[in-house]
Amino acid sequence: MTTPPPLLSARDLHVTFPGRHGGPPARAVDGVELDIRPGEIVALVGESGCGKTTLARSLLGLVPPTAGRVDFAGQPLSYSSRALKAYRKRAQLVLQDPSGSLNPRHTVYDAVAEGLRIHGYAGDERAAVAGALSRAGLRPPERFFLRYPHELSGGQRQRVVIAGALVLEPELLVADEPVASLDASVRGEILALLLRLRTELNLAALVVTHDLGLAWNIADRVAVMYLGRIVETGEVEQVLTAPRHPYTQALLSVLPDAPGEPVVLAGEPPDPSRIPSGCRFRARCQVLAGGEAERAGVADRCRTEDLEVLGGGGEEQVACHWARATTSIVRR
Repeated sequence: MTTPPPLLSARDLHVTFPGRHGGPPARAVDGVELDIRPGEIVALVGESGCGKTTLARSLLGLVPPTAGRVDFAGQPLSYSSRALKAYRKRAQLVLQDPSGSLNPRHTVYDAVAEGLRIHGYAGDERAAVAGALSRAGLRPPERFFLRYPHELSGGQRQRVVIAGALVLEPELLVADEPVASLDASVRGEILALLLRLRTELNLAALVVTHDLGLAWNIADRVAVMYLGRIVETGEVEQVLTAPRHPYTQALLSVLPDAPGEPVVLAGEPPDPSRIPSGCRFRARCQVLAGGEAERAGVADRCRTEDLEVLGGGGEEQVACHWARATTSIVRR
């Protein structure tokens, strides 16, 4: 079976921000390669501050890259106002907090219709809004037209936000922590909705999350990000059942029912304006601290040799000297 070409791809993507008080620039995204194929859900996971949201916003054209490029449907993303407007009809953002995403003075109807009006939709606006609300699970849709956000539950508000994205019939959703602000009882409903939309509409999605449990439940592939780079990527079953990078292992160790003792990472992630030499995870690495890297003969490399940027494809990959030295399965 032939693998379809990527719908969205990042190639050697960099985003840097000016340093504080004239200091060195912060490398928020530092050479990322990532592919998302039609109908595929990719989870981008990592701790707060690792660059996930900056990467997601750069993929949508909201934060222009400092270097590298973003391609959509085989064409480089242009940053002119007209090109970005057309692109954002095809690639939509779903934010974490539905309360902050919705204007409290707008009815549900107006919130969903806003995108149609921005893009000069010439069809039947009422039918398009009703269809989007119905696909988002708000039925009958007419019952919600004149409601305001404060009259809805948290789950209903998130469905309205999703309907506002769907009304433009996009090919890609970028969902930044889409269920983080919801009660546990509602989270499963929204995740099931995203999976259903993928099946019904062949909708691709990048789901940004710190929650590896969420990634397991929804994603086809997972990309683990640390300090501006993807350090492990592959099919979700490969990465989350047999993680090879010590960082991924540490993140998984704190999940409920995880075997063994949780791994407590030392300190906070380094300042992105002062990325350390060698492996960027080495200062917090439990494998290096515990002597396992020394026994594998790679401790000096961990301290001095940076690892290359991982490719954007679907094969399993890991940016870790120790993992590569201690496994016979190394894919590039």
